Amino acid sequence: MKKLIIMIFATAALNLSAGLPVSGVTPAMAANASTQSATKTLKMSIDHMTCAMCPVTVRKAVEHVHGVQSVDVDFEKKSATVVYDPAAATPEDIADASTNAGYPAHPIKQ
Repeated sequence: MKKLIIMIFATAALNLSAGLPVSGVTPAMAANASTQSATKTLKMSIDHMTCAMCPVTVRKAVEHVHGVQSVDVDFEKKSATVVYDPAAATPEDIADASTNAGYPAHPIKQ
């Protein structure tokens, strides 16, 4: 028990001496949190998906669009949900990436 307490205090002391907050939140993490609040979610229907590899191809193509943070492709529903930064990407950019990979994508109006 004493060793655990010593380890905790030693870690806190190292964090303080390195200029890092004890809470474990770094300035980069705080900046990333503010960036995440500026994201948008795009839902798209995806055509021509016929096998288990199709969603993988769509996901990889869309992930390469600058500003895309996450992609979830649903083979059963023939759709994709994309979280992206609207300052870096547009819905057209994202749909074009899927279309260029051979799977035409169309934004679903919500």
